[in-house]
Amino acid sequence: MILWLIMAALSAVFAGLTAILAKCGLNKTDSDVATALRTAVVLALSWIMVFIAGSAGTITEITSKSVIFLILSGLATGASWLCYFKALSAGDVNKVVPVDKSSTVMAVLLAIVLFGETNHLAIKLVGTAVLAAGIFLMIEKKSAEAKETKRAWFPYAMGSAVFAALTSILAKVGISDVESNLGTAIRTGVVLVMAWLIVFMKGKSAELKKLDLREVVFLVLSGFATGASWLCYYYAIQNGIVSVVVPIDKLSIVVSIAFSYFVFKEKLSKKALAGLILIVTGTLAMAVWA
Repeated sequence: MILWLIMAALSAVFAGLTAILAKCGLNKTDSDVATALRTAVVLALSWIMVFIAGSAGTITEITSKSVIFLILSGLATGASWLCYFKALSAGDVNKVVPVDKSSTVMAVLLAIVLFGETNHLAIKLVGTAVLAAGIFLMIEKKSAEAKETKRAWFPYAMGSAVFAALTSILAKVGISDVESNLGTAIRTGVVLVMAWLIVFMKGKSAELKKLDLREVVFLVLSGFATGASWLCYYYAIQNGIVSVVVPIDKLSIVVSIAFSYFVFKEKLSKKALAGLILIVTGTLAMAVWA
């Protein structure tokens, strides 16, 4: 049990770094192109881990059910990423990330219903309610200017959250009989195909000639952080409790907001800080009583 909790925590750290590194690479680079480039890095890292783990030979043993759910999970991930990085390109990290993390509430409730993860149910429900309250405080806007900004990034951030919640549930089914590194690599392949299809369907291939080298470096680093986060995350959900792993992974919000303060000078209001404290409290409560 200890190992999957550690992996879930590491997933949060790397996921938090992902948002910051990606934001640094989105000043001039189109968000769809950035997603496609990052996914290529994640795919390479995923397959390297597959061969290091020696699980490549088990690919012929994957059932058709697992393949279907891995593909569906990959499509959900691709949709979530496209929405997420579009939102990051238009809004502040400390605004986008909390909305994206609202996927936690949906994922926990779905895990309870679909997988029967009802141990310490009262704690999970209370923790989820505290999470929801914290998220609400963090995304609430005060000024007319903020409401105007909301129109640009908020729908994409919400789309990212919905698809991220579906990703966790579909992946849990898809990797139930598949080695976690191999499952991650297969899913990433689906995301890569989807991401590049979006780039070419939207006629954005010309953007590749305009890439800024500095931003490409940040996107590559973001891809490595994402790959590391995924490898830890899917090990955790395969061997642990989804309704506990998902909230711990979402503690990446602390890493993201801390770096957004030091790197982008994005400050939290007192209300948003209270929301962050509630999110951390609810998450830790569910982890401690796992």
